[in-house]
Amino acid sequence: MQELVEQLNKAGKAYYQDAEEIMSNYEYDRLYDELVSLEKELGITLSGSPTANVGYEVLSELPKERHDSPMLSLDKTKDVEELKKFAGGQKVMMSWKLDGLTIVLTYRDGTLYKAVTRGNGEVGEVITNNARVFRNIPLQIAYKGELILRGEAVIGYKDFEKINGEIEDVDARYKNPRNLCSGSVRQLNNEITAKRNVRFYAFTLVQADGVDFHNSRVCQMEWLREQGFEVVEFCEVTKDTLEAEVIKFSEKIAENDFPSDGLVLVYDDVEYGRSLGRTSKFPRDSFAFKWADETKETKLLEIEWSPSRTGLINPVAIFEPVELEGTTVSRASVHNLSIMEELELGVGDEIEVYKANMIIPQIAENLTRSGVKDIPLHCPVCGGDTEVKQVSNAKALYCINPDCQAKHLKSFALFVSRDALNIEGLSEATLEKFIAKGYIKEYADIFHLERFQDEIEKMEGFGEKSYRNLIESIEKARTTTLPKVIYGLGIANIGLANAKMICSEFGCDTDKMLAAGPEELSAIQGVGGVIAGAFVDYFSDERHVRIFRDLLKELTIPAEETEQKEQRFAGVNFVITGSVEHFANRGEIKELIENLGGKVTGSVTSKTNYLINNDVTSTSSKNKKANELGIPIISEKDFLEMLGESQG
Repeated sequence: MQELVEQLNKAGKAYYQDAEEIMSNYEYDRLYDELVSLEKELGITLSGSPTANVGYEVLSELPKERHDSPMLSLDKTKDVEELKKFAGGQKVMMSWKLDGLTIVLTYRDGTLYKAVTRGNGEVGEVITNNARVFRNIPLQIAYKGELILRGEAVIGYKDFEKINGEIEDVDARYKNPRNLCSGSVRQLNNEITAKRNVRFYAFTLVQADGVDFHNSRVCQMEWLREQGFEVVEFCEVTKDTLEAEVIKFSEKIAENDFPSDGLVLVYDDVEYGRSLGRTSKFPRDSFAFKWADETKETKLLEIEWSPSRTGLINPVAIFEPVELEGTTVSRASVHNLSIMEELELGVGDEIEVYKANMIIPQIAENLTRSGVKDIPLHCPVCGGDTEVKQVSNAKALYCINPDCQAKHLKSFALFVSRDALNIEGLSEATLEKFIAKGYIKEYADIFHLERFQDEIEKMEGFGEKSYRNLIESIEKARTTTLPKVIYGLGIANIGLANAKMICSEFGCDTDKMLAAGPEELSAIQGVGGVIAGAFVDYFSDERHVRIFRDLLKELTIPAEETEQKEQRFAGVNFVITGSVEHFANRGEIKELIENLGGKVTGSVTSKTNYLINNDVTSTSSKNKKANELGIPIISEKDFLEMLGESQG
């Protein structure tokens, strides 16, 4: 079922978002029907299944709820001998201690009824709406009694790095996967949660009346797996096998994509564990093992100050290389001045370093504490003045020169990116070199790099061919659309979709756009006050207006024909399926419908007005659904006649 969900969603994304067909309609319907059959047979519907329409919803706040029984933290140790004492003569279930956000799920009548965060252990936040869009939570299960279980919501390292990499404001980036997960799980808009690839791993069954678990935690976990849950990796150990299994788990850490800060041990004998009761702080049936971080002493050689697009200058500790957890490390982010001051960190100090969760290099302790000194008064990139600012509860160093090259670097990287001008060959590293040499000072300068042909061809990594390819890519980028240009300027909060809305409203008339006030802009559907304010603020700077107009002189922006077309399909919903004859692909039909005010969705529902399928008599699942709901099934020929166009 998981494989089918993944295959079908991949095909759906390719078709609806990228206008590509990676699977025939026949094959899609065959796999879809197979998934429906399995869901009926097992009574399980996985989150993300194309058969489940999970609507997006925005809440004003997350409601609070008191837990039926307090969720206590666990007693901890870093000593394996302590674990052996805990195990005693009992069988023990050992599993990962995941570093995410603990969630309690409740199912009633086989359906996800409620999801609540751990909160402070007494009171949590209700996040049911968000849990429904986790990547792997079953929305339907075979068991029809009341099921309560606990698990950990986590975001993997790969997704963490990808999401963080898309956040251009360095200040706004998340420090670690746990922070990102916490923010994602507790969103008021679950569409944002859905994009974050949150996964849920069950680790404890709390209640499932009427099921014989043979008094075994391991049996409970296996039963949860049968219900469609992904459970945390676990194994059964005794005090004699425990140490070997701890070693096996530790050897997997480097390959794991999920964050873990240790292991959890719980007695397999459920009744025995319950009979032990609890202390005021900890349950007595469970014990946590924290990794004994490997630390190494080394010498701090320098603090590297790294400016960012926002002006924040990040301190990075450079130290004599040491080997930690099997790899050589020589640098660690210090994050901000407050942490430097707390560590009294100065060049030449003897420091202890370790890897947090055995992954991320950090400074554990400063043994000599010579004190913070030599905070740069000038930006290491542009030479402009720096300033220490209080941001939230931390002090940070900023470059206050608005023309700092580092700020330009990130702005230019956005400007040449795929969704903006899409100029291949201008990587951030290449931009950095060109900006440092003075070849590029404003956006328009990119279109006159031929002035520096000789110098560029002699640069490392370049040559005649690379230069020629770059110039060809730049010339190709001269023909573009106004929304891409607006997006490429990097105005705060304005993405490509917002830029399209603004340009569409003013018919791509730049003079009208620049003259518009915040009230006029905020009245545009999908824009709002924050975006309107950012747009007006940006163009209230005469320098920005001049740079924008200079740039437009270099570009060719074809008239948008679609702006003049009648919105004849406004409020009309289409679904397209099957092969096409009169269009290049289904994506082309989709674009035409949307240009005429209509909407194309992926599945047939009561809101669908027309299903386009050249095989009108097909017995595909979409045709069946349309016939059940009385929705007209039309061919391409019918559709073209609706448009009043000939078949060609």
